[in-house]
Amino acid sequence: MTAIEPLPSPARRLEWRRAKVRQVIVETSRAKSLLLEVAGWEGHLPGQHVDIRLTDEDGYQAQRSYSIASPPEDGLIALTVERVENGEVSPYLVEELHPGDQFEVRGPIGGYFVWTIALGGPLCLIAAGSGIAPLMGMLRHRDRQNARVPAALLDSSRNLDDIIYRKELDAMARRDPHLRVVSTLTRKQPAGWTGYRRRIDKSMLADACFPPDGNPRTYVCGPTPFVEDVPSFLVELGHDALTIKTERFGPTGGKGND
Repeated sequence: MTAIEPLPSPARRLEWRRAKVRQVIVETSRAKSLLLEVAGWEGHLPGQHVDIRLTDEDGYQAQRSYSIASPPEDGLIALTVERVENGEVSPYLVEELHPGDQFEVRGPIGGYFVWTIALGGPLCLIAAGSGIAPLMGMLRHRDRQNARVPAALLDSSRNLDDIIYRKELDAMARRDPHLRVVSTLTRKQPAGWTGYRRRIDKSMLADACFPPDGNPRTYVCGPTPFVEDVPSFLVELGHDALTIKTERFGPTGGKGND
């Protein structure tokens, strides 16, 4: 396969397009992936996101942003949504949408938090919760291209059942010796768990990520406090801040929110 290189991002007016739900995949008890067919979709780069817009019968509209979890090689785009209690949008997307339902999307958006195999590695991906979605798009792109760029994923979840894409990630790591997947469970661990049992800290990053002298490309995605702490730890370990890219979500309307 040929490498997909980042494309220039000329200023253009993004249009709202009709998206039809083709499949709903249960990821965890609180998260589902929506596989969408988008009219006139021209493709995306791993790490980009879309805006979605829901319109009620009375004309009321709600808009949110979600990262694209599918690679550009796939025909459908995947948005992984984690339900937020008392949320306005995520409970509807997770609990009520079915194949055949439609809503509007606008995108792809963003050119900063993007990785393709043409950029090379080593690649270090660090996620908390549903922040794994854009990073999964990068790993799936790497997998579809059969690339052997050294890659490591460090994922923080509350418990084993909350790890989004767990089976797919395990399968990826088993067939690819150049990929390392590490999980830490911060609240509850199953019997026999031998992995990490705490929030991501400097010591864990030193063990799980590539050393700074290899100049890894690092992508960090999660809630705001997480995205503020992790890069600071990495810089303290000797990583170049210019090689660390971050994306965050939170209660003020960022990507992945309800």
